[in-house]
Amino acid sequence: MFTGLIETIGRVVSMRRSSRGGRLTIASPFEALAIGDSVSVNGACQTVAELKGGDFSCDVLPETLRVTNLGGLKAGSAVNLERALEAGARLGGHIVNGHIDGIGRVTRVIRDPLGIEIDVGRELGRYMVPKGSVAIDGVSLTIGPDPVGGRFKVFIIPHTWDSTTLGKVRPGSRVNIEVDILAKYVEKLQASREV
Repeated sequence: MFTGLIETIGRVVSMRRSSRGGRLTIASPFEALAIGDSVSVNGACQTVAELKGGDFSCDVLPETLRVTNLGGLKAGSAVNLERALEAGARLGGHIVNGHIDGIGRVTRVIRDPLGIEIDVGRELGRYMVPKGSVAIDGVSLTIGPDPVGGRFKVFIIPHTWDSTTLGKVRPGSRVNIEVDILAKYVEKLQASREV
């Protein structure tokens, strides 16, 4: 489990594809990583499979490559990184599982106040409610007013804009979307009551 509060930006060293998925290697300043640790990479929970110098590697499954933007990463790409939440630590963002629901497309970058508009389609758009939570490339954000269909806006404080990859997105950028897990549970429970 994660909070959506990004700790640092890492740089992709390599992304090697294979029939079993891919091997993603990232340079990061994390000093206390161990094999088996969970790390959120652009919001997708990955397991550390290898450590070498200041780099860590993860084995990325084909399904993860299909539903996230990890498959499009290249050497030098910047990625948002967060280590798993420790028991007893503050939960400053919201509950983020690291299980990406789909990819959104940035339709507009807003400069005053800072923010972005994203199209996620109607399938994920139904989870976007004013002042609700969403994780975009692993960043915990609050949905702005008046989401319509599959489009919504988020406004971003300068600290988050400058210390995550969101400050570099452009119209057309693909971003990982994880909707609020509570909304999915409510939907599932409601559907089971109607059967």
